[in-house]
Amino acid sequence: MAFLAVRILVAFAVPPLVFAHESHPAAAPAALSAEENAFLQENDAAMTRMMNDMSVKPSGDVDRDFAAMMIPHHRGAIDMAAAELRYGKNEQLRRIAQEIIVDQMQEIAAMKLAIGEPVTDTAPAPTQPTSVPVATVHHRHPAIPMDMPAEMKN
Repeated sequence: MAFLAVRILVAFAVPPLVFAHESHPAAAPAALSAEENAFLQENDAAMTRMMNDMSVKPSGDVDRDFAAMMIPHHRGAIDMAAAELRYGKNEQLRRIAQEIIVDQMQEIAAMKLAIGEPVTDTAPAPTQPTSVPVATVHHRHPAIPMDMPAEMKN
């Protein structure tokens, strides 16, 4: 019986210790490329902005509070996906990032409509590094066909 008690104690005590050890971030590589550094900075800024914007004062309306927290959460996903499009090389992940942007923008619009707010955020997310002026950014990925007449394309 004592042996069984020790086994149960070890079974419950060891996993938290293991997980606590794993929760520490791995050491960053000694030298990051400028592109990797920019990617990490953009994601850090997106995460910080998202977490700050999700901290809302309760309004007394559960639906509005839900939307007030979820909309910044979705915008954070859009910002991170846009960073993947700017810096990522893996075409499968880039396609997933494009889908995330479209899906999250649609969900933001649906949440705003559900609580009676106007839908104003319809601009495409920039997909070029932030050092490029936004006016010169072409927002279409070459792998996505455009179904518009040739005379309307840039």
